[in-house]
Amino acid sequence: MKIKFGTVAENITTRKEFPLKKAQQVLKGKTIAVLGYGIQGPGQALNMRDNGFNVIVGQRKSTKANSSWMRAKKDGWVEGKTLFGIEEAADKGDIIMMLVSDGSVPQVWKQIEQYVTPGKYLYFSHGFGLVYNKLTGIKPRKGVGCVMVAPKGSGTSVRRNFLSGAGINSSYAFEPNGMKAKQVEDVTKAIGIAVGSGYLFPTTFENEVTSDLVGERGILMGALAGVMEAQFETLRANGHSPSEAFNETCEELTQSLIRLVDENGMDWMYGNCSQTAQHGALKWRPEFKKATLPVFKKLYKSVKTMQEAKEVIRDTGCPDYKERMLAKLNELHNHEMWLAGAAVRSLRPHEAAKGGSDSAGWGGRKVVKAK
Repeated sequence: MKIKFGTVAENITTRKEFPLKKAQQVLKGKTIAVLGYGIQGPGQALNMRDNGFNVIVGQRKSTKANSSWMRAKKDGWVEGKTLFGIEEAADKGDIIMMLVSDGSVPQVWKQIEQYVTPGKYLYFSHGFGLVYNKLTGIKPRKGVGCVMVAPKGSGTSVRRNFLSGAGINSSYAFEPNGMKAKQVEDVTKAIGIAVGSGYLFPTTFENEVTSDLVGERGILMGALAGVMEAQFETLRANGHSPSEAFNETCEELTQSLIRLVDENGMDWMYGNCSQTAQHGALKWRPEFKKATLPVFKKLYKSVKTMQEAKEVIRDTGCPDYKERMLAKLNELHNHEMWLAGAAVRSLRPHEAAKGGSDSAGWGGRKVVKAK
């Protein structure tokens, strides 16, 4: 169906137009091999299994209690039946889903390339592997259909929204690569419905990876955390208590205002706040835009020139990456703002009833340990 987004109309595929029964028919007889059981893998694999599709999981075997292999076994995947090593799963799969981390894509591709033969489909939930093929090495042979369904949320949200019946919005793209275009398009949409998408909207591999990398580094994660810290630290430096600074920076945003934005948009949220809040927000909005627009332009350029992709592969491939990452996460966790946040969460009625939250109070310290 055509939906107007501002001044532009886009073709959106809903579950009503492409129902589960149609998806099951399109993928009938096909084995879907999910490679990687880390972030997106569990949610998509479990959703497809619950929807009645023939799914197997490919993951590096490990006996460590906290490993992805053991997590898969705990989720009901059976070794030798529905749980295999990565190469064996790729060999068995008609649709091979590359859901490993971006940094490990080059290594995994070398392992499975020989099994990605004409007539099969190579699936992605991110344009990274295919768009940055000079870095990843992914160049599928002619006759291998390339498809992508990119859920607009974490793997946890993919599963949670599926269980609630809401679904999660996903973008999709496909490249026939020598196969019939309609056939590859149908397979793409069928997988999109299978993994639990609420609706599907079209994109390209390149547009997806560019917007995704900009979004994650920008407003969704990097910019949001940075701006929050700047406001919190300004309030604290001027004598405001941790609880006051956190509530005015984070709690009111996440527990009240963003929910109003979700319901009807930013202008509606403004219209349902005090006149003092409206006046100040309208005054300072252009100031923040002016200050951050150059940063976003710099970020976009860094993504388009592949600088961000190069750094992802370089850094995440280092032997000590996990330790360095956890050190940075500890720094974030132990910032006074988030220690205050843990205490605030413990005071919410549903948390207090459970006996608290994840910190010992305003000055409490919880260190995330590498496992």
